[in-house]
Order: sequence, then C-alpha cells, then structure tokens
Amino acid sequence: MSDAAMKQCIDTCQECHRTCLEHFTNVCLEKGGEHVEKEHVKLMLDCIQICATCADFMIRGSDLHNFVCRACSEVCQRCADSCEKVGMSDCAAQCRKCAESCGAMAA
Repeated sequence: MSDAAMKQCIDTCQECHRTCLEHFTNVCLEKGGEHVEKEHVKLMLDCIQICATCADFMIRGSDLHNFVCRACSEVCQRCADSCEKVGMSDCAAQCRKCAESCGAMAA
C-alpha cells in the first residue's frame, strides 16, 4: 500500500471521527427520539472510537493496522446504515467513505 493511500485513509478516518462526534453531540443528543435509541448510540460511539484508533495505528506504522482497518470498515458500514435510518445522510456518507477506504487498506 502506498504512503499516499495510507495518508488518505488516515485523513478519512479522522474526518469520520470528527463528523460522527459532531453529529452525535449536536444532532442525536439534541433531537432525542430515534437518534438516542440504544443500538444507534452504541454504533455512533463504536464508530467514533474505532476511527480514532484506526488512524492511530496507521500514523504510528503498526504492522497490525490492516486488522484494525478491517474492523473499522465493518463498524463504519453499520454506522452508515444506522445514520441513514435516522436521516443523517451526510454522516452516513462520511461513514461509507471511511468504510471503503479502510476496506481497501485491509485487503
């Protein structure tokens, strides 16, 4: 995997982390209802954490980054589906972008 591809994946993970954290804080907690249902909240928090962790693994050049990227891709895809269901399409789009980027890094 090229350095440019890894740099792009790091940036995508960091952007997904930021996007999900902002949406969780400024949309989910504000709107309540389906936005704060247990499964959605857990997915949002999982996505926020795994994106930060995944970026950290790549930044430090861990030989295990591909395992974390695989997990991140799966979590981001599930979070995207959940965000889409509650009408947060911009958050879902960022999660899908991250899922795709991390999926390529895990290959």
